[in-house]
Amino acid sequence: MARTPLSMTPTGWFQVAWSAEIAVGAVHTMKYFGREMVAWRSRSGRISVFDAYCEHLGAHLGHGGHVEGENLVCPFHGWEWNREGRNVCIPYENRPNKGRRIRSYPVVERNEAVWIWHDVDGRPPHFDVPDIFADFGDDATAGDYYPPVPAATLFRSGLQIHPQYIMENGVDFAHFKFVHKTPFMPDFTRHDFSGPVSYVDFTIAFDEGATLESATSGVESINAGLGCSVTKSWGMVDNRTMPAVTPVDEHTSDVRFTVWIGRKPGEETGEITRYGKTMADLVIEQFAADIDIWAHQRYSDPPALSRKEFAGFTALRQWARQFYPDGGASADEYVRIRRSELDALRAAAQS
Repeated sequence: MARTPLSMTPTGWFQVAWSAEIAVGAVHTMKYFGREMVAWRSRSGRISVFDAYCEHLGAHLGHGGHVEGENLVCPFHGWEWNREGRNVCIPYENRPNKGRRIRSYPVVERNEAVWIWHDVDGRPPHFDVPDIFADFGDDATAGDYYPPVPAATLFRSGLQIHPQYIMENGVDFAHFKFVHKTPFMPDFTRHDFSGPVSYVDFTIAFDEGATLESATSGVESINAGLGCSVTKSWGMVDNRTMPAVTPVDEHTSDVRFTVWIGRKPGEETGEITRYGKTMADLVIEQFAADIDIWAHQRYSDPPALSRKEFAGFTALRQWARQFYPDGGASADEYVRIRRSELDALRAAAQS
């Protein structure tokens, strides 16, 4: 990928781990947004994410640091830090150092994953991580699906990919036929870019010989900022997916993908079966095809859009501006593109 002109420090929720990777008492090292970090889980099961260095003399808390109860203990001098990053104990003093604090990040555990809120100006979260079950408005629960971690996941580290690429993929109707080999290009039934959360739905089929007119399947997606997306498929193999792209530094991102496959009748409990693994691998294969494109992509601005593409891409890029620290729309502004506008543009393109 040619270096993108887009900032690699957007505001939003970003996945930094799967929950199962951080056991009670564990200290997990990582690097995101150009900063060394640690994630740790207290004895009560609550997870925290800090900048990695102790505010005392700068020891790295991920190399020898350990959890004591609800605190993280520095390996160098035993200073203890609570979940908010505040010093609560200096073992050789009568009182803690109340003037120093390690930078901590808002954390949410949802959909088998650990998410941190990132904002260069330190503003608190103003939208939430969507729930891959509750937020689609049906009665499905995690129990209706095989557990995805670790068997139904993909992880690619240090790729030259920007989070916005995956969001643009969601409005790119033409790529489905050429990258994913669908028999027809999908019909978008919803493009709703409102506030920090967008909704994109489309009708699609993968069966050979299927047509747009006969298709009885599709995808619904909820996109919270640029870092968090969840999808639900209907009318085909029952699956829900969660792609996540998290910047590591000014050049690279880590890519994660999690796939829930609906259980077959009679398999109400238990780990993922051969059927579930096979179906998940097929879904992951489709996503991996996108990754191969993104990893060598140059961000084109302005892009050479066709008339059919113009409405979707323009609305998404305007919507995305609100998440960048160098300006653009504020968190309270939004761009909405109506279905009638899309239909008018497509009609004009076909005339």
